[in-house]
Amino acid sequence: MTEKMNKTTFVAFSTQKGGAGKTTLTVLMASYLHYVKGINVGVIDCDFPQYSIDEMRRRDFKTIEENEQFRKQAFDQFKRIKKKAYPVIMSRPGDAIDAARKLQEMENAPEIIFFDLPGTMDNEGVLKTVASMDYIFCPAIADRVVMQSSLAFAKAINDHMITTGKTNIKGLYFVWNMVDGREKTGLYDIYDKVMAELGLSALKTFVPDSKRFRREGEKEENRPLFRSTLFPPDKTLIRGSNVRELAEEVLGIINV
Repeated sequence: MTEKMNKTTFVAFSTQKGGAGKTTLTVLMASYLHYVKGINVGVIDCDFPQYSIDEMRRRDFKTIEENEQFRKQAFDQFKRIKKKAYPVIMSRPGDAIDAARKLQEMENAPEIIFFDLPGTMDNEGVLKTVASMDYIFCPAIADRVVMQSSLAFAKAINDHMITTGKTNIKGLYFVWNMVDGREKTGLYDIYDKVMAELGLSALKTFVPDSKRFRREGEKEENRPLFRSTLFPPDKTLIRGSNVRELAEEVLGIINV
């Protein structure tokens, strides 16, 4: 059994196929839980070498510096919630747990630490870090190539880690992402049956396909934000996104 830190839940949105939305879901969940639900979170960005979340945090800070409206919005938000932005720490995959330890030594240590892992299990240290998670949520899209890869990834973790009891992992769940509501028909039912046959399952909440999930802050624009490491999804944009529902289902599973 890998060593687990006390009083912190380790969560990863992880898959070995790029383009399934793991980084976006990580940011949306971290920001919603930290800024709206009041749960202290931290993010370990070990998606080497691109470090997408760290780069997003840098863009967010630059936008605030250069856009007066967002600067005021940030000031008002942090004054209201009385806490700082959640930390985003860059780390090589094999060093991610050590990075988490440092976060836990901070004042107001995170209750949840999200890990953004590389899109391959071949990366050195990834298996060790995956085995240290409490919960893994695997983004899935209804594409045959993506699903074959995602199912193989999840089955390997389930068969070699979870069912053997040799890791910290308490559960692995698929998250249907980028779902076109007009097409959520028999295809998803077929995949759900395949998952069940493999001893796997998907969350009840699905995430719709929408351009809003790519909307970030721009210094020249004052449009509402959706994806940000410094703000939660805008209240007008979050309707119909299922972000609230996904957060509540995730919280119900991890018991935070």
